[in-house]
Amino acid sequence: MIRILGIDPGSRITGFGVIDVSGNRLSYVASGCVRTAEGSLPERLKTIYEGIYEVVRSYQPLEMAIENVFMQKNAASALKLGQARGAAICAVVTQSVDVHEYSPTQIKKAVVGHGHADKTQVQHMVSALLNLPETPQADAADALACAICHSNTRQSLDYMTAAQIAREVAAR
Repeated sequence: MIRILGIDPGSRITGFGVIDVSGNRLSYVASGCVRTAEGSLPERLKTIYEGIYEVVRSYQPLEMAIENVFMQKNAASALKLGQARGAAICAVVTQSVDVHEYSPTQIKKAVVGHGHADKTQVQHMVSALLNLPETPQADAADALACAICHSNTRQSLDYMTAAQIAREVAAR
């Protein structure tokens, strides 16, 4: 079994989701949001760092998946998003958790089946894949989707590695 933490970074709301993966089976562990108060960006980044640090300390994931920065219409917003990502990544790597990054399109494609899904489609599929009794808040659902995307990618890489080893053994 492996525990994966997914992060949907934001300078106001950073979503997190924790899943356990055993073979092809996904199990929901926890999800939520780190919400920052009004104030300076450095104070909000500190809140994100401390909140994610506590999530890692509480749930002890082995790996973390986080959404890549994408260019928004507003460069200042993209910069703030990048700084929020940095705070979350620092909180995780200081606790020796491996970090993996995925684009929003990769995440949506892994969960919904196409890369241009809207938030409600992601929420619905996350609920269905994890058998959740309630639909999670949008930022938490995006974080869970990120963790699911990483789980799918890990399984594909594990399969490809096993196939490569089998080919090498057969060639001997």
